Amino acid sequence: MTLTGKDLHGVTVATVLPFDETGAIDWDGYAAVLEHCARPQTTDCVFVNGHAGEATALSDTERFEVIRRTRDHIGAGRPLLAGIIPTGLPDALRQAETARQAGADVAVIFPAEALGGGNTTTKAAVHLFERLAREVGMPLSHFQFPIASGFGLSTEVLSEVVQIPEVIAVKEGSATLLAYDENRRAIARSAPDTALLPSNFHWFFAQVALGGDGILSGLTSLVPELIAELWQASQAMDLARMRAANDRLYPVVRAVYGPAPVIDMHTRMKDGLQMMGVIKNAAPRLPLLPQTDALRATLRAALQTAGVLA
Repeated sequence: MTLTGKDLHGVTVATVLPFDETGAIDWDGYAAVLEHCARPQTTDCVFVNGHAGEATALSDTERFEVIRRTRDHIGAGRPLLAGIIPTGLPDALRQAETARQAGADVAVIFPAEALGGGNTTTKAAVHLFERLAREVGMPLSHFQFPIASGFGLSTEVLSEVVQIPEVIAVKEGSATLLAYDENRRAIARSAPDTALLPSNFHWFFAQVALGGDGILSGLTSLVPELIAELWQASQAMDLARMRAANDRLYPVVRAVYGPAPVIDMHTRMKDGLQMMGVIKNAAPRLPLLPQTDALRATLRAALQTAGVLA
Protein backbone atom coordinates (compact mmCIF):
# COMPACT_ATOMS: atom_id res chain seq x y z
CA MET A 1 0.00 0.00 0.00
CA THR A 2 1.10 3.58 -0.67
CA LEU A 3 1.00 5.60 2.52
CA THR A 4 0.67 9.27 3.33
CA GLY A 5 1.81 11.10 6.44
CA LYS A 6 -1.62 10.75 8.01
CA ASP A 7 -1.28 6.97 7.94
CA LEU A 8 1.67 7.23 10.35
CA HIS A 9 -0.08 9.10 13.15
CA GLY A 10 -0.11 7.51 16.61
CA VAL A 11 2.37 5.28 18.43
CA THR A 12 5.19 3.68 16.45
CA VAL A 13 7.29 1.02 18.13
CA ALA A 14 10.97 0.79 17.20
CA THR A 15 11.47 -2.91 17.81
CA VAL A 16 14.39 -4.43 19.67
CA LEU A 17 15.85 -7.66 18.31
CA PRO A 18 16.80 -10.53 20.64
CA PHE A 19 19.68 -12.92 20.01
CA ASP A 20 20.36 -16.34 21.44
CA GLU A 21 23.44 -17.38 23.43
CA THR A 22 25.43 -17.98 20.24
CA GLY A 23 24.67 -14.51 18.84
CA ALA A 24 22.18 -15.71 16.22
CA ILE A 25 18.82 -13.96 15.94
CA ASP A 26 16.25 -15.53 18.25
CA TRP A 27 13.30 -15.58 15.86
CA ASP A 28 10.91 -17.11 18.40
CA GLY A 29 11.95 -14.40 20.84
CA TYR A 30 11.38 -11.73 18.20
CA ALA A 31 7.88 -13.05 17.56
CA ALA A 32 7.25 -12.80 21.31
CA VAL A 33 8.56 -9.19 21.28
CA LEU A 34 6.12 -8.31 18.49
CA GLU A 35 3.29 -9.99 20.36
CA HIS A 36 4.20 -7.91 23.41
CA CYS A 37 4.66 -4.49 21.82
CA ALA A 38 3.00 -4.40 18.39
CA ARG A 39 -0.59 -5.12 19.34
CA PRO A 40 -3.18 -2.82 17.73
CA GLN A 41 -4.50 -1.88 21.18
CA THR A 42 -1.29 0.04 21.94
CA THR A 43 0.64 0.47 18.72
CA ASP A 44 -0.29 1.90 15.33
CA CYS A 45 2.92 1.42 13.30
CA VAL A 46 6.09 -0.67 13.50
CA PHE A 47 9.65 0.51 12.75
CA VAL A 48 12.37 -2.11 12.28
CA ASN A 49 16.09 -2.13 11.51
CA GLY A 50 16.86 1.03 13.45
CA HIS A 51 19.12 1.59 16.42
CA ALA A 52 16.77 -0.41 18.65
CA GLY A 53 17.07 -3.39 16.31
CA GLU A 54 20.89 -3.18 16.19
CA ALA A 55 20.67 -2.84 12.41
CA THR A 56 24.32 -1.93 11.94
CA ALA A 57 25.25 -5.31 13.44
CA LEU A 58 23.03 -7.22 10.98
CA SER A 59 23.78 -8.62 7.55
CA ASP A 60 21.69 -7.64 4.52
CA THR A 61 20.02 -11.05 4.65
CA GLU A 62 19.14 -10.61 8.32
CA ARG A 63 17.67 -7.14 7.77
CA PHE A 64 15.55 -8.52 4.93
CA GLU A 65 14.32 -11.35 7.12
CA VAL A 66 13.44 -8.98 9.99
CA ILE A 67 11.22 -6.99 7.62
CA ARG A 68 9.65 -10.08 6.07
CA ARG A 69 8.82 -11.70 9.39
CA THR A 70 7.49 -8.44 10.83
CA ARG A 71 5.21 -7.98 7.83
CA ASP A 72 3.91 -11.52 8.21
CA HIS A 73 3.24 -10.91 11.91
CA ILE A 74 1.44 -7.56 11.70
CA GLY A 75 -0.38 -8.21 8.43
CA ALA A 76 -0.83 -6.06 5.35
CA GLY A 77 -3.00 -3.34 6.87
CA ARG A 78 -0.56 -1.73 9.31
CA PRO A 79 2.32 0.57 8.35
CA LEU A 80 5.79 -0.96 8.45
CA LEU A 81 8.81 1.37 8.41
CA ALA A 82 12.36 0.14 7.83
CA GLY A 83 15.63 1.86 8.64
CA ILE A 84 18.11 2.60 5.85
CA ILE A 85 21.58 3.31 7.24
CA PRO A 86 23.73 4.24 4.24
CA THR A 87 27.34 5.16 3.66
CA GLY A 88 26.25 7.02 0.53
CA LEU A 89 23.77 7.04 -2.36
CA PRO A 90 24.46 3.59 -3.90
CA ASP A 91 24.17 1.97 -0.49
CA ALA A 92 20.94 3.84 0.25
CA LEU A 93 19.39 2.74 -3.04
CA ARG A 94 20.42 -0.88 -2.49
CA GLN A 95 19.10 -1.03 1.07
CA ALA A 96 15.84 0.69 0.15
CA GLU A 97 15.16 -1.71 -2.71
CA THR A 98 15.81 -4.64 -0.39
CA ALA A 99 13.41 -3.17 2.18
CA ARG A 100 10.72 -2.65 -0.44
CA GLN A 101 11.02 -6.22 -1.69
CA ALA A 102 10.83 -7.54 1.88
CA GLY A 103 7.53 -5.76 2.51
CA ALA A 104 8.33 -2.39 4.07
CA ASP A 105 6.03 0.55 3.34
CA VAL A 106 8.37 3.44 4.24
CA ALA A 107 12.15 3.78 3.99
CA VAL A 108 13.47 5.73 6.98
CA ILE A 109 16.67 7.37 5.77
CA PHE A 110 19.41 7.80 8.37
CA PRO A 111 22.02 10.51 7.67
CA ALA A 112 24.70 9.39 5.23
CA GLU A 113 28.16 9.16 6.77
CA ALA A 114 29.56 11.81 4.42
CA LEU A 115 27.11 14.42 5.76
CA GLY A 116 28.40 14.31 9.33
CA GLY A 117 30.64 16.76 11.10
CA GLY A 118 28.53 19.85 10.68
CA ASN A 119 27.82 19.62 6.92
CA THR A 120 24.09 19.42 7.56
CA THR A 121 23.42 23.11 6.96
CA THR A 122 24.25 22.62 3.27
CA LYS A 123 21.83 21.57 0.55
CA ALA A 124 23.48 18.15 0.20
CA ALA A 125 20.71 16.40 2.12
CA VAL A 126 18.07 18.01 -0.11
CA HIS A 127 19.79 16.73 -3.24
CA LEU A 128 20.17 13.28 -1.71
CA PHE A 129 16.47 13.04 -0.89
CA GLU A 130 15.52 14.33 -4.33
CA ARG A 131 17.56 11.54 -5.91
CA LEU A 132 16.13 8.93 -3.57
CA ALA A 133 12.61 10.17 -4.29
CA ARG A 134 13.16 9.61 -8.01
CA GLU A 135 14.72 6.18 -7.73
CA VAL A 136 13.54 4.37 -4.58
CA GLY A 137 9.89 3.84 -5.54
CA MET A 138 8.41 4.04 -2.04
CA PRO A 139 7.56 6.72 0.56
CA LEU A 140 10.47 8.14 2.54
CA SER A 141 11.02 9.42 6.07
CA HIS A 142 13.94 11.47 7.33
CA PHE A 143 15.65 10.32 10.53
CA GLN A 144 16.58 13.54 12.38
CA PHE A 145 19.64 12.97 14.56
CA PRO A 146 20.54 15.04 17.64
CA ILE A 147 21.87 18.45 16.66
CA ALA A 148 24.96 17.93 18.82
CA SER A 149 25.90 14.81 16.84
CA GLY A 150 26.75 16.84 13.74
CA PHE A 151 24.25 14.79 11.74
CA GLY A 152 21.06 16.68 12.60
CA LEU A 153 19.72 18.81 9.75
CA SER A 154 19.23 22.52 10.28
CA THR A 155 15.63 23.73 10.34
CA GLU A 156 16.16 25.47 6.99
CA VAL A 157 17.39 22.32 5.26
CA LEU A 158 14.77 20.14 6.91
CA SER A 159 12.06 22.51 5.65
CA GLU A 160 13.23 21.88 2.09
CA VAL A 161 13.52 18.11 2.52
CA VAL A 162 9.90 17.76 3.68
CA GLN A 163 8.63 19.63 0.62
CA ILE A 164 9.69 16.66 -1.53
CA PRO A 165 6.36 14.84 -2.10
CA GLU A 166 7.80 11.39 -1.41
CA VAL A 167 8.98 12.45 2.08
CA ILE A 168 5.92 11.74 4.21
CA ALA A 169 7.40 11.77 7.73
CA VAL A 170 10.21 12.97 9.98
CA LYS A 171 11.47 10.96 12.93
CA GLU A 172 12.34 13.95 15.10
CA GLY A 173 15.20 13.31 17.50
CA SER A 174 17.00 16.66 17.62
CA ALA A 175 17.47 16.15 21.38
CA THR A 176 16.82 19.76 22.35
CA LEU A 177 13.39 21.16 23.06
CA LEU A 178 14.12 24.36 21.15
CA ALA A 179 15.21 22.54 17.99
CA TYR A 180 12.23 20.22 18.22
CA ASP A 181 9.79 23.11 18.45
CA GLU A 182 11.50 25.07 15.68
CA ASN A 183 11.39 22.03 13.41
CA ARG A 184 7.80 21.25 14.35
CA ARG A 185 6.66 24.74 13.41
CA ALA A 186 8.72 24.84 10.22
CA ILE A 187 7.36 21.50 9.01
CA ALA A 188 3.80 22.62 9.72
CA ARG A 189 4.40 25.67 7.49
CA SER A 190 6.36 23.94 4.72
CA ALA A 191 4.60 20.58 4.45
CA PRO A 192 1.59 20.31 6.77
CA ASP A 193 0.75 16.78 5.59
CA THR A 194 4.17 15.46 6.65
CA ALA A 195 3.94 13.38 9.83
CA LEU A 196 6.11 14.64 12.69
CA LEU A 197 7.03 11.65 14.85
CA PRO A 198 8.71 12.75 18.11
CA SER A 199 11.45 10.45 19.36
CA ASN A 200 13.26 12.53 21.97
CA PHE A 201 13.47 10.03 24.77
CA HIS A 202 14.47 12.21 27.74
CA TRP A 203 11.28 14.29 27.59
CA PHE A 204 8.34 12.35 26.18
CA PHE A 205 5.88 14.56 28.04
CA ALA A 206 7.22 17.88 26.76
CA GLN A 207 7.25 16.93 23.10
CA VAL A 208 3.67 15.67 22.98
CA ALA A 209 2.56 18.65 25.07
CA LEU A 210 4.05 20.95 22.42
CA GLY A 211 2.46 18.92 19.66
CA GLY A 212 3.28 16.15 17.22
CA ASP A 213 1.65 13.40 15.24
CA GLY A 214 2.64 10.51 17.47
CA ILE A 215 5.45 8.97 19.49
CA LEU A 216 8.17 6.87 17.85
CA SER A 217 10.25 5.08 20.43
CA GLY A 218 12.18 1.95 21.21
CA LEU A 219 10.80 2.19 24.74
CA THR A 220 7.47 1.06 23.30
CA SER A 221 9.17 -2.33 22.87
CA LEU A 222 9.34 -2.55 26.66
CA VAL A 223 6.36 -0.63 28.03
CA PRO A 224 3.83 -0.21 25.20
CA GLU A 225 0.90 0.46 27.52
CA LEU A 226 2.68 3.36 29.25
CA ILE A 227 3.65 5.03 25.97
CA ALA A 228 0.14 4.52 24.59
CA GLU A 229 -1.42 6.00 27.72
CA LEU A 230 0.67 9.17 27.43
CA TRP A 231 -0.19 9.54 23.75
CA GLN A 232 -3.90 8.95 24.27
CA ALA A 233 -3.98 11.44 27.15
CA SER A 234 -2.29 14.06 24.98
CA GLN A 235 -4.84 13.49 22.23
CA ALA A 236 -7.61 14.01 24.77
CA MET A 237 -5.91 17.25 25.93
CA ASP A 238 -6.10 15.87 29.46
CA LEU A 239 -3.21 17.45 31.34
CA ALA A 240 -3.82 15.61 34.61
CA ARG A 241 -3.90 12.27 32.83
CA MET A 242 -0.75 13.18 30.88
CA ARG A 243 1.07 14.01 34.11
CA ALA A 244 -0.03 10.75 35.70
CA ALA A 245 1.18 8.78 32.68
CA ASN A 246 4.47 10.64 32.68
CA ASP A 247 4.98 9.97 36.40
CA ARG A 248 4.63 6.23 35.75
CA LEU A 249 7.06 6.46 32.83
CA TYR A 250 9.65 8.53 34.68
CA PRO A 251 11.51 5.82 36.65
CA VAL A 252 11.69 3.60 33.56
CA VAL A 253 12.95 6.46 31.40
CA ARG A 254 15.69 7.28 33.91
CA ALA A 255 16.73 3.63 34.31
CA VAL A 256 16.88 3.03 30.56
CA TYR A 257 18.25 6.33 29.26
CA GLY A 258 20.02 7.82 32.28
CA PRO A 259 23.22 5.78 32.69
CA ALA A 260 26.15 6.27 30.34
CA PRO A 261 26.72 5.25 27.64
CA VAL A 262 23.27 6.04 26.29
CA ILE A 263 23.79 3.71 23.32
CA ASP A 264 23.16 0.83 25.77
CA MET A 265 19.54 1.95 26.13
CA HIS A 266 18.24 -0.80 23.86
CA THR A 267 20.18 -3.50 25.69
CA ARG A 268 18.50 -2.28 28.89
CA MET A 269 15.12 -2.59 27.16
CA LYS A 270 15.97 -6.20 26.36
CA ASP A 271 17.01 -6.71 29.97
CA GLY A 272 13.52 -5.58 30.97
CA LEU A 273 11.89 -7.89 28.45
CA GLN A 274 13.92 -10.75 29.86
CA MET A 275 12.76 -9.86 33.38
CA MET A 276 9.17 -9.92 32.11
CA GLY A 277 9.70 -13.35 30.59
CA VAL A 278 9.19 -12.16 27.01
CA ILE A 279 12.67 -13.18 25.81
CA LYS A 280 15.27 -15.59 27.14
CA ASN A 281 18.49 -13.71 26.42
CA ALA A 282 19.17 -9.97 26.61
CA ALA A 283 22.77 -9.89 25.37
CA PRO A 284 23.41 -7.63 22.36
CA ARG A 285 25.83 -8.17 19.52
CA LEU A 286 29.27 -6.62 19.58
CA PRO A 287 30.34 -3.85 19.78
CA LEU A 288 27.57 -3.46 22.41
CA LEU A 289 28.02 -5.24 25.73
CA PRO A 290 25.69 -6.75 28.35
CA GLN A 291 24.69 -4.53 31.27
CA THR A 292 26.01 -4.81 34.81
CA ASP A 293 24.07 -6.47 37.61
CA ALA A 294 23.75 -3.07 39.31
CA LEU A 295 22.12 -1.46 36.27
CA ARG A 296 19.81 -4.43 35.86
CA ALA A 297 18.77 -4.14 39.50
CA THR A 298 17.99 -0.44 39.01
CA LEU A 299 15.89 -1.26 35.96
CA ARG A 300 14.02 -4.02 37.81
CA ALA A 301 13.13 -1.60 40.61
CA ALA A 302 11.97 1.00 38.06
CA LEU A 303 9.70 -1.48 36.29
CA GLN A 304 8.24 -2.50 39.62
CA THR A 305 7.64 1.12 40.59
CA ALA A 306 5.90 1.70 37.25
CA GLY A 307 3.63 -1.27 37.92
CA VAL A 308 4.65 -3.32 34.89
CA LEU A 309 6.71 -5.97 36.70
CA ALA A 310 5.62 -7.92 39.75
